Amino acid sequence: MADFPLSIKKLLVVSFKRAPLMAWSTAFLICFTVTLIDVCSRKGINGGLEDFEVGRVAERDIFAAEPITYIDEQASRLILAAQERLVPGVFIFSFSVTDEQKNRFKRFSAMAENIPEEAGISFWLSVEEEFPGYFSQEAMELLINNPDRQVLLRSSETVLNSILDRGIYSMPETGMENRNPDVLEIIRQSGSRIEKERIPLANILNMRNALEETRRQITAGFYPAPSRDLALMLLEPFLRENVFYSAEETALMINDVRARTEPVIRYIEQGRQIIKRGFVITEDEMMELRVLQMSLPEHNLALIFANSLFLLALFIFLPYFCGERIIGRSLTDSETYLTAGLSALYIAGCVLLKHISEQDIPVSVFVPTALVILIPSILISPRLSLVLAAALPLGAFLTGSFNMPSYFFALSSGIAAAYSLQDAEKRNDLVKAGLLIGAANLAAMTAALLWQHSPIGVYPRALFGAAINGIASGMLVLGFLSPLEQALNAATSFRLIELSDLNVPILKRLFTAAPGTYSHSIMVANLAETACQDIGANSLLARVGAYYHDLGKMENPEYFVENQKDFNIHDGMEPRLSATVIRSHVKLGVEKARKLKLPKDVIDIISEHHGNSVITWFYSKALKQNEANKNSPVNLEDYVYPGYPPHSRESAIVMLADMAEAAVKSLDKPSAQEIEIFVQDLISKKVEHGQLAQAELTFRDLEIIKNAFVKVLSGYYHNRIEYPRIEK
Repeated sequence: MADFPLSIKKLLVVSFKRAPLMAWSTAFLICFTVTLIDVCSRKGINGGLEDFEVGRVAERDIFAAEPITYIDEQASRLILAAQERLVPGVFIFSFSVTDEQKNRFKRFSAMAENIPEEAGISFWLSVEEEFPGYFSQEAMELLINNPDRQVLLRSSETVLNSILDRGIYSMPETGMENRNPDVLEIIRQSGSRIEKERIPLANILNMRNALEETRRQITAGFYPAPSRDLALMLLEPFLRENVFYSAEETALMINDVRARTEPVIRYIEQGRQIIKRGFVITEDEMMELRVLQMSLPEHNLALIFANSLFLLALFIFLPYFCGERIIGRSLTDSETYLTAGLSALYIAGCVLLKHISEQDIPVSVFVPTALVILIPSILISPRLSLVLAAALPLGAFLTGSFNMPSYFFALSSGIAAAYSLQDAEKRNDLVKAGLLIGAANLAAMTAALLWQHSPIGVYPRALFGAAINGIASGMLVLGFLSPLEQALNAATSFRLIELSDLNVPILKRLFTAAPGTYSHSIMVANLAETACQDIGANSLLARVGAYYHDLGKMENPEYFVENQKDFNIHDGMEPRLSATVIRSHVKLGVEKARKLKLPKDVIDIISEHHGNSVITWFYSKALKQNEANKNSPVNLEDYVYPGYPPHSRESAIVMLADMAEAAVKSLDKPSAQEIEIFVQDLISKKVEHGQLAQAELTFRDLEIIKNAFVKVLSGYYHNRIEYPRIEK
């Protein structure tokens, strides 16, 4: 694209991005259209509500076409009213009033304890001046003449403190009518410390019974009989209300109760008979009928809008996560079409299938969730299938196709499908995966039935359907897998296993036409597979890529040294022509691979197994001839392989294995140490020439690959003993 005009570059970029955008947009429009048609096609109550009335005999049956959840307003109001009625009145204890009354009595007690002997009316006058209207003259005379005056005052102070600390409540005239009739709540706040206590209403003190409680404590105390009446006269003026009703705190408590009281949720199951023909209509049935009427499309524009937003959000986030963020690479156009198509088929299918569900059985048991998840798991990536397993049931739930038990069952089935094919290598593993999914479905269905309190008679049918759902998904994917593998040209483990069979016709032809190349390919496959296993790469892909990497040599096998016997055909050829023949095997191999419809990953290995490196033997030969004959300068491009450096670890390992196997053959009886030094030098040169720059191999990976090559090559090319020749 370097030589293209800027406008053409922009056009190519837009065209590349347009295909995935169109795929996901089409998927969204399909789901939106199906959902809209389904909502608008729901039939209303023929004749309207005027044909039904409480106490009237119903003339026809009415069934719920879909599950409905609604709030029972009347029951919710009754529960809320009951909860509010239980809220106690809130009172606040006043420490300021309490301390003021205690301090006043202490001042009075101090005056009374220090009465002069000659005091008389003068003492009463001084008390009256300090505490006007508190005491009578008679009470002061009794106090002056009381021989136990100090004991009396101290005991009275104790009683006063007890009464005030308990609290004397100021009951409001209004505001307590609808509060709890049995208890009230008192708040004591001292600094940052807050204490709350609920007290029975019968145990509180007010100004009417505070004096009686004072008399009771005086009577129960150690007062001499003559001092009891005096003690009451001394304490009565200091009894003041110190606990006051707080309308604000009470209102806050009521608001808290309202916030914590949840509304009464009613549920009408799909297919439930709301009105029975020939029976008298009750108030509850009439209320459910109104709810059913309100759920119809003409009352459900908000639901339609919400479903549209949910679908739009789903089809925005799915393309965002289905790609590099999850599987480490962008999806190809065909993979995008498959993923978008499966998503649209699943959600639109759930909308249509929800109407066939039996009562008490989750609708998702009729939806092959596991089948939809297994297909991308095999063809693209298990990570992508895990994203779809979480997203697609959620999409069906948000659009109203699934209720909560159905969503839970579908989610469990999808996750089980995503994990069931780990390390699967044979198509028979799909049958095992189906059994595993069936077992997971049984567990999920049991939980779903317990969740919705289904009758015991539903269990056999529901569990049988759940098991069949999983087993059938594993078997059905066998039928879809082969055509989808061809359509996507996907390198699935199952297809790679088939391609690794050495009895494949193309490999048998390679053995016949180029036996040396065939043996070389087998050895390269062993090297690549061992190295991939050691670094955690796809060893099966590397083995298959190595088997097919030199298919192009079948056209002119005698031009390649491993197939030559008596002489080297290149000895009589120009270096440039020889290089052209050698270079062509890459292009011919790619063409043959495409005709055979090999997976793209295998074709990439064929096209990249030499990268764009230089054919050094013939380039060096050309330089020597040019120097001797003084011909025109040698063009380096004529001696460079027509490919790109490897873009995957597997492709890079096949390149290194191909180079190492061919080069080690040139050594004469090499030792393990010689092989190690030789292989290390070969790998270092590939690194220096930039052939591994895009393969995502670390230096640690390269060290492991070298050790794997040395282990295999040393075992193959080890020194053998020379057997003695026995003379006749």
